[in-house]
Amino acid sequence: MDEETRRILDDHEKRIREIESRFSRVESPVREKALSIKEFILTKKPEDDVQRTLVIGYFLEKHKKLASFNVDDLREGFRTAKEPAPGNLNDKVLRNVKNAHMMEAEQKKDSKKAWVLTSSGERLVENGLKTE
Repeated sequence: MDEETRRILDDHEKRIREIESRFSRVESPVREKALSIKEFILTKKPEDDVQRTLVIGYFLEKHKKLASFNVDDLREGFRTAKEPAPGNLNDKVLRNVKNAHMMEAEQKKDSKKAWVLTSSGERLVENGLKTE
């Protein structure tokens, strides 16, 4: 083998070792853990059951990808978050409707009245429950 060929082979071996070294340091991709409803509520710091209901509705729409939610979905959200559900959950929803943060969905869900967040309700939650 001539000198030039030897030099090229040595260079290739060196580069292959560097590449292999890089790959050996690369770890398997880390999967990001999904945000829990409890963690989400804690980040928003709702002050009362009306705000907590709004935050849970937001979580159901944005993180659970529900097109609309009913009282059973909200109650399950409270349960999953290990938060006590308000005694009259429908009242908390209606107060959000009155505040223009929620509105009735076009269709019922599981034969029950369903709601969606309004754009102002979404903004309120996204702004940390602080009015603009």
